[in-house]
Amino acid sequence: MQIILKNGDKLEVEEGANCQSAASAISEGLARAAVAAKVNGVLCDLSHALKDGDTLEIVTLKDKEGLEVYRHTCAHVLAQALKNIYPTCKLAIGPVIDNGFYYDIDFNTPISQDDFKKIETEMEKIIKSKTTIERFELPREEAIKLMKKYKESYKVELIKDLPEDSVISFYKQGSFTDLCRGPHLPNTGKIKAFKLVSIAGAYWRGNEKNKMLTRIYGVAFAKKDEMDAYFQMLEEAKKRDHIKLGKELKLFALLNEGKGFPFFLPNGMVLKNTLVDYWHDLHRKEGYVEIQTPIILTRNLWENSGHWDHYKDNMYTTKIDGEDCAVKPMNCPGGMLVYKLQPHSYKDFPLRMAEMGLVHRHEKSGQLHGLFRVRCFTQDDAHIFMLPEQIKDEIKGVMRLTDKIYNQFGFKYKIELSTRPENSMGSIEDWDTATAALKAALDELGREYEINEGDGAFYGPKIDFHLEDSIGRTWQCGTIQLDFQMPQRFELEYIGEDGLKHRPIMIHRAIFGSIERFIGILIEHFAGKFPVWLAPTQVKILPITDRTLEYAEEVSKKLAANGIRCEVDKRNEKIGYKIREAKVEKVPYVLVVGDKEAEDGTVNVSKRGVEEKETVAFNAFIEKVVAEDKEKVIF
Repeated sequence: MQIILKNGDKLEVEEGANCQSAASAISEGLARAAVAAKVNGVLCDLSHALKDGDTLEIVTLKDKEGLEVYRHTCAHVLAQALKNIYPTCKLAIGPVIDNGFYYDIDFNTPISQDDFKKIETEMEKIIKSKTTIERFELPREEAIKLMKKYKESYKVELIKDLPEDSVISFYKQGSFTDLCRGPHLPNTGKIKAFKLVSIAGAYWRGNEKNKMLTRIYGVAFAKKDEMDAYFQMLEEAKKRDHIKLGKELKLFALLNEGKGFPFFLPNGMVLKNTLVDYWHDLHRKEGYVEIQTPIILTRNLWENSGHWDHYKDNMYTTKIDGEDCAVKPMNCPGGMLVYKLQPHSYKDFPLRMAEMGLVHRHEKSGQLHGLFRVRCFTQDDAHIFMLPEQIKDEIKGVMRLTDKIYNQFGFKYKIELSTRPENSMGSIEDWDTATAALKAALDELGREYEINEGDGAFYGPKIDFHLEDSIGRTWQCGTIQLDFQMPQRFELEYIGEDGLKHRPIMIHRAIFGSIERFIGILIEHFAGKFPVWLAPTQVKILPITDRTLEYAEEVSKKLAANGIRCEVDKRNEKIGYKIREAKVEKVPYVLVVGDKEAEDGTVNVSKRGVEEKETVAFNAFIEKVVAEDKEKVIF
């Protein structure tokens, strides 16, 4: 029979051949590297039997799906090891996560990380045994009986939630059997690098009314050196922790009196305002007008926007004059009201309205984390109203602006296109049109992107930007969302060239995403060593003795007159101590001034990260720093 390969070539295989034998027919090297396959676009095991005319793509550990299969099998190996060591424990779920996996377990006797070594040893035995992993299926009632036989009550509950006519799949490795959709590696011996890393509590099915289970986290990589690099990155990340550095550099505070509501300190406000000023300047040049909408708005507005039905659990609500109101979790509905304040013509478009708006979202306390997950944050929103024929050009314009901003901070980024979710508003036709427009813009720009099926906003598809920082971690920040729904719900109109009323098309977009979160990312990206233009203190001046304090003050005044943020360390401390303190504060430039410098009109310059010091004319130093600040140089 014939199967069709990814490149369109046809491959002759024997009747009843499976994916593994087809991989061998292509090449022995591919067969050795294979971990799973895609048959007619569906991910499956290598043991899957092929039919005439099937399309086939062999999946390896170079593929994202391949790593997910690999890590999922690691979760099953963990579960088997736990059942071997703790026979009375009950298994819940064991999904794949970024870089690894976890498994939720109900133990009779609590365990701790001290037990990880013996669990890992048991896992290694299972891996070395190269046990074949086999899939089998059962009708729902037989599947329930099997799991009852193994006393796996959580698995029984999961199966009972499935339709009565379901065929349930299981995976068997040696004496161990687990409920699973799969797919899995062909045998346990293909696992090369894993490690258990942490333990936590987790409510069954995420419901706090259910029993608390034990969640064991692990990581897994295709090669040991990749895993070693990952742990090195984690060590570096600890040094860059924005909560630790935020405290040390006096940028922000997290206080019990305002959980999830960060306090910005003077240094942090300099950093924040510098970012906001940069944002304002760019948007003026790009033809945006700026607005500001109220923080609290009435319930009927949020019902009209769809947030009351789709987002109410994350909103703070109150009553004003007996009327239900909500603190805004998003800026968009207020922007719709601004648009409706005056009539619009097709000649007004594109109309780019920007808002640096403070929003509040009710996040659970366990999810709060520094500036990364807060309950109030400043969103750099913009809403662009346009004609249908302007969609692609406006998306391209946003892409160009996004590229300019991310490059300014030294970020590389990846693009993800998210499509219609299950709880979407509006017609499928509108969704298809919106999604096609986003794809067309990306394709015309020649940008690579991944499709994230079903993860769009409830009102439209979106493009998300995932930044890569200086140690290789990724962060989701910017977004472009094409919205056909909100203009309809708010009955937005414009007069077209034909003199008739029409509905505008709208883009929601944010580039920083959240100023607070972006600051947290910048702290970790630069490890607190901000470039000159962002540094709260750009220059620290250290007089050697009280005699040179007057010259230090003159230096400070002249620097400030040229727009340079500086401080004089007037403390009665030894100069070596002052220099060490300035290094801890990660100030870009430290100027040491003594009698000779005062006499010659010079400064002794220490540049952060550079061992050698140099004495230069003070005016020349000013010109250098002013230029670096203006050009936003990163070093």
